[in-house]
Amino acid sequence: MDEDQSVSVYDVDSSDPQQTLVDRAGMARADVRQISELMASLGELREAEEMLSEASRRYMRLNDTDMRALHYLIVCAHRNLIATPGGISHHLRISSASTTKLLDRLERGGHIVRAPHPSDRRALAISITPETHQAAMETVGRQQAKRFYAAARLTPAERDVVIRFLRDMAQEITPGDEPWTRHPDEPWARHPEE
Repeated sequence: MDEDQSVSVYDVDSSDPQQTLVDRAGMARADVRQISELMASLGELREAEEMLSEASRRYMRLNDTDMRALHYLIVCAHRNLIATPGGISHHLRISSASTTKLLDRLERGGHIVRAPHPSDRRALAISITPETHQAAMETVGRQQAKRFYAAARLTPAERDVVIRFLRDMAQEITPGDEPWTRHPDEPWARHPEE
């Protein structure tokens, strides 16, 4: 293959030529081409998000879970909500032990402050430091906010179509009870011979 030729990994005819996964019988070639172009566009968006996420992590010197926790804390601060370790654990879908390690790491890095909860003596209130909040808002937040402008350029009817499409696609690809989707540390995910 010539080096100048680009290969689209999202082209359904290339990735599924035998129609093992996607039955395209009765579909017009133009429809198949347009759907492949749509899948390629989603791939470009995912790649752009991954590049932004990687740049953000490098700039903030944090991992992905740390960044997601800080984003949660920023949203809580903007909504005048008290963030707790339990709320962070639930939002990130991680264990209490993992949340404690996360909070220890963020506190050591000067990104968060732990304080007594104002109304629950058994809980802690977690807040993002002003310096980390400002750094995140002026860099990562500003770049992420540009998505709003892309959505604003659509008409209300176009936004409705995009919303419906994205929700439908998310529902289609959300893993169910398939054995291959289970975490290997979960007892029910082990092979029968173990």
